[in-house]
Order: sequence, then C-alpha cells, then structure tokens
Amino acid sequence: MAILNIRIIGDPVLRTVADPVTEFGPELAKLVADMTETMEDVDGAGLAAPQIGVSQRVFTYRIGGVEGHIINPVLENSEDYQPDLVEGCLSIPGLGFPVRRFRATRATGVDVNGQPVSVEAEGLLARCFQHETDHLDGILFTDRLEGEDRKTALRSIRNGRYDAVAERTTAKRAKTVGSSFGGTSFGSPGGTAT
Repeated sequence: MAILNIRIIGDPVLRTVADPVTEFGPELAKLVADMTETMEDVDGAGLAAPQIGVSQRVFTYRIGGVEGHIINPVLENSEDYQPDLVEGCLSIPGLGFPVRRFRATRATGVDVNGQPVSVEAEGLLARCFQHETDHLDGILFTDRLEGEDRKTALRSIRNGRYDAVAERTTAKRAKTVGSSFGGTSFGSPGGTAT
C-alpha cells in the first residue's frame, strides 16, 4: 500500500466526470487499499478516486467507526434535508462552509470483488456519501454554496493567496506520500499530513 498525493482545486481531474469501473482485480484492490491508507493518513472522512488523480467511480469513507468503500455508487436520497453543517475538502485545504445536504441516503454499488453493496446512511455518513459522489461527477462542495457563502468561497480561492495554502498543504502532505516504487516515504518517516 502507498499514501498517494491528493489533487488540489485547479487540477482538471477534479472537474471531470469519472468513468465507471469495469475491470475488477489486483489493480482495483490496490487502488482501494491505497485510497484507504491515504484517507487515514490525512484523517479524512472520505476520499474519491479523482482526488488522487484516478478518474474512476470509487470512493472510500470512514465516519464514526463505519468505514468501507463503494465502487460505481448510486445514491437514493431522502426528499428532506439535514441541518446545514460546515464541510471542508481535502482538495480545497483551509476552506469550510455550511453545505445543504439531504438528510438520508442509500448508497448502492459494488465492492472490490464486484459483490453488491448497499449502505443506509443518515447525518454525517449521508453527507459524506453525497460529498464523495459529487467528486465522481466533477462537482466540488463550493459548487453547492449559495449567496454570500459562494461569493466568499470563490473570492478566497481566486484572490486570497489560495495558491500559497495549496502549496503548503501539498508540501506538508509530501512528507508522508509514498512512492509508487515500493511505497517508501519521501522526507522524514514521522511526518504528518493534514
């Protein structure tokens, strides 16, 4: 397994609709294992494959002791909404805003072996599933913002020295990012990523 570099806003892969997974085998199993390790390394709640530069419909998640992955997810959302909560994103470090999400969702898809998966979710887990599925559709949480929050977020990204925040975050993460050649770490072995 390896800890992978997380793509930052501005990378075209984050704005591309991911392709359905059609091939199951060792490469897919390694992708899911690497995504899980990367998500855990940065203490993330979820991670979508486009965030590590892979345009495939896969995400991993870990919320309140519930963890796993879903390949080719399809969401069935409730008609009502949960209270807006501040969301952040590993691909938009340093930015967080309240986002409107459906109260509950059922995520269906398959696992790394192609076996059916169905997870009922409410609250934070439902929020995570919606956030990660958005990534698979080329949507970032800032796209869901409205009014002043949207203006403030876009202004922060455009004018607020966001490039410097992204560079610092990428450099900090690089201390624990594994090489694709054997999974060794660059930089100090005890580095942390946020």
